[in-house]
Amino acid sequence: MPALEPWTLDVTPTLIITAALATRDFQDVHHDRDAARSRGGRDIFLNILTTTGLVQRYVTDRFPDARVRGIAIRLGTPCFAGDTLTFTGFRVDPGRIAVTGRTAAGAHVTGTVTVEP
Repeated sequence: MPALEPWTLDVTPTLIITAALATRDFQDVHHDRDAARSRGGRDIFLNILTTTGLVQRYVTDRFPDARVRGIAIRLGTPCFAGDTLTFTGFRVDPGRIAVTGRTAAGAHVTGTVTVEP
């Protein structure tokens, strides 16, 4: 299957914090650097709801007429403030798109998006 056009996103502290608050995730590791570092993180990091939304955006930007019916993802390495997140993907079949989001540390997210074409 032909690869989809990649999407590269600079992950800023503002993106992480505003998206966490918008998804009502008030865990301090998503907005407080000291808390994130005290728990072993390099910095604040994306929450799973934000990652899910970014996966959906990647697919719907490439298939604007498709209706998303499901998203099945698995998180890998954390995506920290200052990272660059690059999404790639391909059509598995007419109703499924495989997506991977990678940082320099490795795969942040892998999964499939089920769409109604």
